[in-house]
Amino acid sequence: MKIISCINMKGGVAKTTIAVNIAHCLATRNKVKVLLIDVDPQFNATQCLMSPEVYVEYVKEGKDTIKTIFERDNQLHVSMVNGANIANSKDLRDIKPVTITENFDLIPGSLELFRMEMSSGNGVEFKLKNYLNINNDKYDYVIIDTPPTPSAWMTSALLASDYYLIPVKTDPLSLTGIDLLYSVVNEKVNNYGMSIKCCGVVLTMVEINTISFTKAKEFLKSDKRWTGKTFASYLSKRTEIANNQTKQKMILDLNDLDVKSQIVAITNELIERTK
Repeated sequence: MKIISCINMKGGVAKTTIAVNIAHCLATRNKVKVLLIDVDPQFNATQCLMSPEVYVEYVKEGKDTIKTIFERDNQLHVSMVNGANIANSKDLRDIKPVTITENFDLIPGSLELFRMEMSSGNGVEFKLKNYLNINNDKYDYVIIDTPPTPSAWMTSALLASDYYLIPVKTDPLSLTGIDLLYSVVNEKVNNYGMSIKCCGVVLTMVEINTISFTKAKEFLKSDKRWTGKTFASYLSKRTEIANNQTKQKMILDLNDLDVKSQIVAITNELIERTK
């Protein structure tokens, strides 16, 4: 089982788009078992895969979300759906994902993560890793969509992962931001003794034949931190992708042959880089 976190501390770089569509492509095109975990409190990945009506009903029925994994005993939680209640932690072996399609499962995200307190040092940040250790024979790939902040939730994802993937836009601010991300990840690696590796940087929302695209490739090629890390494949900018995500349509469901080929190429390159 390969566990890969999609990370970037800057929003709007198509991080969730990459995470969700790689997972979907692995399951549908490569026919491997995939689990997508939404650790971002904004739960955008979940909204790409579950309609609001389905998600609300799912929560009302008391089914598992990422919050279930991190819950501690005798914690008071106030839910917008179910009101206030005292929650005891559930045995990690009993936590069940939701099946999206054949070969493709999801641990849905939860806005309730914003209400939860999780400080490093109490062991809760290892619960996601423990959950995946228990289920290491059920999936070929686990893709984790992380929050765009250096939070305890990001730490928990990195602790659980073998690799991290950085989606980045070609604008100057996004490119300079990955150097900060590099130092933040390195700090966590050193503090926790992680063995996680960077499997690469994938350019997103690309407009080919532009100066920004050319400069982005030059920057990544010349910077020693990122030499050899840049994916040959990239994802072009398309408003159709964003417009259809909240309708639970994946890139492979669109009629755009170029972006469909791109997400397949990105997925295949990820497979090669994580062998």
